[in-house]
Amino acid sequence: MLRNIFVIAILFGGSSQAFSQISEAKVEIVPKDTAANAPTPVEEVKPVTTINGSVDVYYRFNFSNPQNPNYNNYTSFTNSQNRFELGMATVKLEHKTARFDVVADLGFGKRAQEFAYNDQGILAAIKQLYVSYSPKPWLKLTAGSWATHIGYEVLDPQLNRNYSMSYMFTNGPFSHTGVRADFTSGKSGFMIGIANPTDFRYVPSGFINKKAFIAQYSYAAGDALHLFLNYVGGQNVDTSKSSQFDLVATSKLSSTFSLGFNATVNNSKKWDGTKNESAKNWWGSALYLNLDPKPWFGLTLRGEYFSDKNGLKVYSGLPYGGSVFATTLSANFKVDGFIFIPEFRLDNAQHEIFTDHNGVGQKSTGSFILAAIYAF
Repeated sequence: MLRNIFVIAILFGGSSQAFSQISEAKVEIVPKDTAANAPTPVEEVKPVTTINGSVDVYYRFNFSNPQNPNYNNYTSFTNSQNRFELGMATVKLEHKTARFDVVADLGFGKRAQEFAYNDQGILAAIKQLYVSYSPKPWLKLTAGSWATHIGYEVLDPQLNRNYSMSYMFTNGPFSHTGVRADFTSGKSGFMIGIANPTDFRYVPSGFINKKAFIAQYSYAAGDALHLFLNYVGGQNVDTSKSSQFDLVATSKLSSTFSLGFNATVNNSKKWDGTKNESAKNWWGSALYLNLDPKPWFGLTLRGEYFSDKNGLKVYSGLPYGGSVFATTLSANFKVDGFIFIPEFRLDNAQHEIFTDHNGVGQKSTGSFILAAIYAF
C-alpha cells in the first residue's frame, strides 16, 4: 500500500515547509581612531510584535436535501444544510526577538470548537500557544501546543484553496502539545519531538504516561520541488496504539500552474483488555491542480481517494468497510485581504453511506458552497 502511495507521489512532484530561522545579532565595538576603517556594524535586532487574524462565513447546500443529522457530510467544518453558517474568527499575536518567538493564536466559532474537540469552554479557543528559542541559526526549540505537521490542508481557511476539507485532514491529527526541535542544513530540514497523545492538550487522569513521537524531514529545491515526509506515532488515551506516515509535496510548474499532493496511511491497534489486536488501517491520497490566470482569480481541482476498508472512520459502525472518491472544484476571487470561494463538490462512495430527502441510501451526493473570508 505504501509503495503505491509513494509511486503516485513520485509522479506528481513535491512540498516543503520552511523552518523559521532567527539570526543572532552581533555588534562589533571598534576603537574610535580605527572606526573609519572598520566594517559597518550589524544593527541589533529589535523585538517585534505583530497581530493578524481572519473571519469566515459560508453557505452550503447538499443537492440530496437530506434530513438526517450528518447532512451527507463526513468531513470537518461544513456540517450544515441550506443555511448560512459562521466559521471562525481568529486573532494571532506573535512577539519576536533575536532568539525568542512567542505565539498566542486564538479562534472563536464552530470551526475552532471542532478543531479543539477535546477541550471545553474557553480552552477550545486555543488554536496554538507556544514559545520557541533559537540558540543557533540552524536550531529552534519549541514548547507548547501547535497545529500538526501532518497533511497538506490547515485549519485557517485563507491558507487553503478549497473551503471544504479533505477526508485525510478530517481523520488525521489536528494538533500536538509537547516539545520539539527543528534543525536546518542546506536545503534540508529535520524535526523531532515528544508530545501528548494526539489532539490532547490536557491529558485525562490515568493516561498521563502516554506519549506520542513526532518527526519530519523536509527538502526545498526552490519552486520546483517542496517536499515533506511526516510521522506521528504512539499511545492514545483509549489504550490503543497508532502510527501515521504522511507525504506532502508541491511543485510550481509555471507562473500560472502548480501542483500539490498528499498521501497518508494510518495503522491502529486497539487494546482488547489483555493485548493489542491485529493492526487495522485507513489510507488516502489527494492531488491538487492549481491554476492562477490572474492575480485576483484562481481555480483549484482536488481529487481525493480515501480507503476505509476496516471501517475505522467513514464506515465506522457499519458491518462493512469501503472507500470514497471525492472531487472538489473551487474558484478563488481575491481583493486585498478578501477571498470569495464558490465551490462544487461530488462525493462517490463504494456503499450507500449517503441518503436522499426520504432517507433512502445512495452512493453519491453533490454539494455547493459559497464562502467569504477576510484575512488581515
